[in-house]
Amino acid sequence: MSMRKYNTHDIRYFFTEGLSSMFTHGFMSFAAIGITVACLLIMGTFSLIAVNADATLKKLEQENQVLAFVDESLTEAQARTLESKLLKVDNVASVEFISREEAKDAFASEYEDDPLFQNLDPAIFRNRFVVNLEDLSLMRETKTALEQVPGIADVNAYVELSDGFITLRNIAAVISMTLIAVLFLVSVFIIANTIKLTFFDRREEIAIMKMVGATDSFIRWPFVCEGFLMGILAALIAFFLQWGLYGLITKGVSGNDVFSIIQIVPFSHMWAPVALIFVCAGIVIGVGGSVSAIRQYLKV
Repeated sequence: MSMRKYNTHDIRYFFTEGLSSMFTHGFMSFAAIGITVACLLIMGTFSLIAVNADATLKKLEQENQVLAFVDESLTEAQARTLESKLLKVDNVASVEFISREEAKDAFASEYEDDPLFQNLDPAIFRNRFVVNLEDLSLMRETKTALEQVPGIADVNAYVELSDGFITLRNIAAVISMTLIAVLFLVSVFIIANTIKLTFFDRREEIAIMKMVGATDSFIRWPFVCEGFLMGILAALIAFFLQWGLYGLITKGVSGNDVFSIIQIVPFSHMWAPVALIFVCAGIVIGVGGSVSAIRQYLKV
């Protein structure tokens, strides 16, 4: 399929013929492009879910802290002596002691607009340690180990939340890879059948071209260009639909306090790689479908 024998006029002819064939078989071309757009959208959506789940997990890892509350029967001096014991627990990176007074001040500053919380008695708060973890995925085991430290009454950790995001990230990654493989084959199949229909309609013309000396390569290239153009068009449509869909989802998530913990990656930070992947996938699907059809139907 080397193009070194063809000049600019030939290349223009190939693309013109490919474009003309797209319009000649409008319904089949529309179906092939539509299926490819749907496949790219599904693949892109699950891939973006995986990206955002990973970003949220990384955010949680940066804030991978748990609170270890000290038994109320211990004095502040006794509570501070627990630091060395906590540091010996596996997966603990560092600890910071927070006294009752400091906990009270932090709570008051968080609700500074509410005078009701400005004059609270520090005695209602407990001495605590802020424990920074090394690996968020081991939070459950670490929480259990911290609870076994004598003098620690309770440990507050978002175990279910961290496990949920880890599970979501892994599931989204697996689904994305599976869908990419399955939908890629579906798209190639649809485009291949579109090209096959074109071959069937033009079989007499192709036979005449071969009789007058046209090479298989010269006959093949217009169909490759047709698949290329359909892939590019599908990729562009899918990209802008994905952009709009992502914007709507981002707006909905951002305006809901329930999802405030979710880290949404702005599309402006991803549009270039998303566009590149969509275009490359569209070209591979389009050209792959064409080559698949040509290999079987060029013998006339």
